[in-house]
Amino acid sequence: MASLSLTQIRGSNSVTEFAQLRLRTQRGRSKIGFLKVVGSQGQSQGEPDLSVTVNGLHMPNPFVIGSGPPGTNYTVMKRAFDEGWGAVIAKTVSLDAAKVINVTPRYARLRAGANGSAKGQIIGWENIELISDRPLETMLKEFKQLKEEYPDRILIASIMEEYNKAAWEELIDRVEQTGIDALEINFSCPHGMPERKMGAAVGQDCALLEEVCGWINAKATVPVWAKMTPNITDITQPARVALKSGCEGVAAINTIMSVMGINLKTLRPEPCVEGYSTPGGYSSKAVHPIALGKVMNIAKLMKSEFDLEKYSLSGIGGVETGGDAAEFILVGANTVQVCTGVMMHGYGLVKKLCDELKDFMKMHNFSSIEDFRGTSLEYFTTHTDLVRRQQEAIQQRKAVKNGLQSDKDWTGDGFVKESESMVSN
Repeated sequence: MASLSLTQIRGSNSVTEFAQLRLRTQRGRSKIGFLKVVGSQGQSQGEPDLSVTVNGLHMPNPFVIGSGPPGTNYTVMKRAFDEGWGAVIAKTVSLDAAKVINVTPRYARLRAGANGSAKGQIIGWENIELISDRPLETMLKEFKQLKEEYPDRILIASIMEEYNKAAWEELIDRVEQTGIDALEINFSCPHGMPERKMGAAVGQDCALLEEVCGWINAKATVPVWAKMTPNITDITQPARVALKSGCEGVAAINTIMSVMGINLKTLRPEPCVEGYSTPGGYSSKAVHPIALGKVMNIAKLMKSEFDLEKYSLSGIGGVETGGDAAEFILVGANTVQVCTGVMMHGYGLVKKLCDELKDFMKMHNFSSIEDFRGTSLEYFTTHTDLVRRQQEAIQQRKAVKNGLQSDKDWTGDGFVKESESMVSN
């Protein structure tokens, strides 16, 4: 059973129609043959092919650095490319970094094991960290440098702004000039920005989300992913709005609003900053089942209401193994993002993820990601349907056990077997 070991870590680091019309005219190539989501054709024998092409973006594998500390500057993003990550999403940027002021400590961890254990496995991670506090110009310079040095690798900028159309348009224009390959819109940061109508404040308000998505997609010339907040009753509602408002994909989930716990010696909440704290975002292994459920719901929505060849889904939440990633893909994700896992295990984690995902694929004779993407979706149903299915199965088992139910069931074709089916053992 999990218990709290509150270890602090010192941190160092209508609009819809208009938007779609503008997208068709402005993005041109990206709307005609560019957005198709396909898996690379793997060979029937040999090593499975992990490469994917999502919204026209080719990646050597489906593993993406999630926006956060692992994408905070040029040095660490370069390291991610060198280690072999399929794509990198940089830490979220905005126009005015001077408004972003972080505190220390900003993390707290939940461990499994005996109460108060400092050695148990980390299963939960809370952060109260904000978006990038580095000057936008610095981040833009580093984006440009990365694209010059790694022109064939996928670099995605995560952006977030206040409720201001001109500000969004300026940010998109400046970021796109660096040569980035796509945009992920942070509609989901759960702390620190809602009072400025940023992050989750937009993702939790579908009317506001539709308007802002309209601004973004009328301006953007590269694929746009909307990052969804799990801190909402029905995540399919904002996902539907984002896709109908022109976004080419959705990513889910961002962190879950949480309070890691109370230090029972000091009676203060964690992480503790000068004796006080604030609710933060929860991630790591413990959120994986929640994330899997949210992604499954979005995937079912996309399958029923949208053309899957034109839209993509990126799964996020508690990925530390190739099996974790396979589960997201089985419920419909095209790519899988990892953030906290990198903070815990390092950038070399991608090699383990790739090897384990390949082992899973070999076990089932899958040659490409598309061979099994969404395979498990059809096995999710309602509780009412589960009851019906079980009742039918029970009746069938009874029929097999008890033999023929009436004279009309005799066929004569298997007379001996039909007779034996009614013999008591």
